[in-house]
Amino acid sequence: MDGCVFCEIAAGERAAHMVLDDEVAAAFLDVRPVFKGHVLVVPRGHVETLTDLPAEEIGPFFSRVQAVARAVEAGTGAAGTFVAMNNRISQSVPHLHVHVVPRNRKDGLRGFFWPRVKYDGDAEIEDYAARIRAALDESLHM
Repeated sequence: MDGCVFCEIAAGERAAHMVLDDEVAAAFLDVRPVFKGHVLVVPRGHVETLTDLPAEEIGPFFSRVQAVARAVEAGTGAAGTFVAMNNRISQSVPHLHVHVVPRNRKDGLRGFFWPRVKYDGDAEIEDYAARIRAALDESLHM
């Protein structure tokens, strides 16, 4: 879809720190992460909400979300993840996207209050992306 930031990222037309890029989905580090290693997973084709995703694409898409969740834990050393999506309300980009946020006990995340952090620079953001990519590659080959 013209003008969709996530479509542009999935098509390689806009820079992003990719962790997954295949025929089903693209996954990349959020530029405004709740915690470092926060990944967005988007379907390759443009759909606005979960209810717009064709039934035959739900399983393949969520298998990518599952793999990314596993990789975020392994790649960041997190104890778990928070996996969530918005449909229209609070959806900052009108393209279906699933947040995979690394979590640890007493990390300060309470309910739906999402504080934001910043990476210390390009080297740190690429380090997080590389660690998650490596964990994802390992996970997909199990």
